[in-house]
Amino acid sequence: MAGKKIIYLDNAATTAVDEKVVGAMRPYFNKVYGNASSIHMLGQEAGKTLEKSGNEIAKAIGAEAGEIIFTSGGTESNNLVIKGLAYANPDKKHIIITRIEHDCVLNACKWLQSINQEYKVTYLDVDNEGFINTKELEDAIRPDTFLVSVIHGNNEIGTIQDLTAIGKICRNRGVYFHSDACQSFTKVNINVKKMNIDLLTINSHKIHGPKGVGALYIRNGIKLNPLLHGGGQEKGIRSGTENIPGIAGFAEAVKIAMKNQIKDTVKMAKLRDNLIKGLEKTPGTKLNGPIGEKRLCNNVNITFSAIEGESILGYLDKEGICVSTGSACSSRTLEPSHVLLAIGLKPENAHGSIRFSLSKYTTDAEINKVIKTVPKVVGVLRKMSPYNVHNLYRDKK
Repeated sequence: MAGKKIIYLDNAATTAVDEKVVGAMRPYFNKVYGNASSIHMLGQEAGKTLEKSGNEIAKAIGAEAGEIIFTSGGTESNNLVIKGLAYANPDKKHIIITRIEHDCVLNACKWLQSINQEYKVTYLDVDNEGFINTKELEDAIRPDTFLVSVIHGNNEIGTIQDLTAIGKICRNRGVYFHSDACQSFTKVNINVKKMNIDLLTINSHKIHGPKGVGALYIRNGIKLNPLLHGGGQEKGIRSGTENIPGIAGFAEAVKIAMKNQIKDTVKMAKLRDNLIKGLEKTPGTKLNGPIGEKRLCNNVNITFSAIEGESILGYLDKEGICVSTGSACSSRTLEPSHVLLAIGLKPENAHGSIRFSLSKYTTDAEINKVIKTVPKVVGVLRKMSPYNVHNLYRDKK
C-alpha cells in the first residue's frame, strides 16, 4: 500500500483513535502508572481517574455514578450479562434474544444450553428491515424468563430498535432488559432510566477510543455473578487490574463524541445517504436494512447480485478501499451472514453483500471515489461471474 491513499470504510469493525484520546492516555503509561487498588499516591491518582472516567460515561447514558463497571470490551460485557444473570437467577431458565444479535450474544446463549439443557432460548424474528415485532416479544415472555437482550444498532445492517418500547414491556413484565449498544453509543441518544434499560453494553474502539476496553451499565440493585474471580475489583463483578490508560482514553473519546454528537452524526448521515444513492445506480444492487433515521448514521450494507462479496472486497482493497463483508468478528468464516438470512436474503445474495461503515473522519472526496470505483469493480467481476455464465448458457438453450 506504499504511496496509495487508503479510504477506510470499515469503522463498524474499529475506528482510528482520536489524537486527543491518545494524548489523554499518554500520562498513564509512564507517569501516573499506579495500580488503582494501591493506597499510595500513584495508586490514588489512578483510582481518581477510574472514578472520574466512570462518571463521564454514566453521564452520557443518563446513569448514576457507580452503575458503570469496566470490562475488556463488548464481548466480555455481553457474556457477563448473559452468564452472570443466569447464575444469579438459578430458578429461571428462559432467555429472549433476536435472530440478528452479535455473535457473542448468540454463542453465549448456545454455551448456556450446552452446559444445561434446561435453558431455553427464544429467538425473535425480524422483518425485512431488521425490526422486531414488540407484540411477539410480549407474547414470548414467560414466568421463567429472566432476560430479554435486544441489540440497539445492528452491526451489519444498521437497524435501530425502539428501546423505549421494548424497555416498557420488560419493566411491566418484571423481566431484565439488556441491550448491546456498541454500534449506536454516542450516535443515537440513550437514556437508560427513561428507556427502562437494566443493563447496557458499550465499548471504546467504535467511537475513536482504544481497543480492549468497554463498559457495562448495571442498574443499581441487579446482581450478577462474576465470570472472573480475583481481587474483587469493579465492585466485585469484574476482578483484575483495571486498564487505566484504556479507561482514560475511553472516557475522553466519550467526552469528545458527546460534545460533537450533532455535528458528527449529521455529517455521517449525509455522506451515508450520498453513498447509498451513488451505489444504487449500479444495476443489480439492493440496500439491506432501513433508510433514514431508523438506520445508524454511518452504516451502508449493499447486496450486489451475481458476484461474491469476498471478490468485491479483494478488488476494492487493491484500490485502497477498506470495507467488510459483514461483522468483523465472523468475517473469516465462509457461512452467509445470519443477519442477512434473518431479513430474508437468499444465501447467494447474502454472500454478495458488502458493508461500508463511515466515521467522523470520512470525507466527501472519499465517498465520491468509492461511488466511481465500485461500479467498475462490479462490472469486471460480473463478466467473470459463474452466475452470468450459467445464465448465458440457459438463455442460449
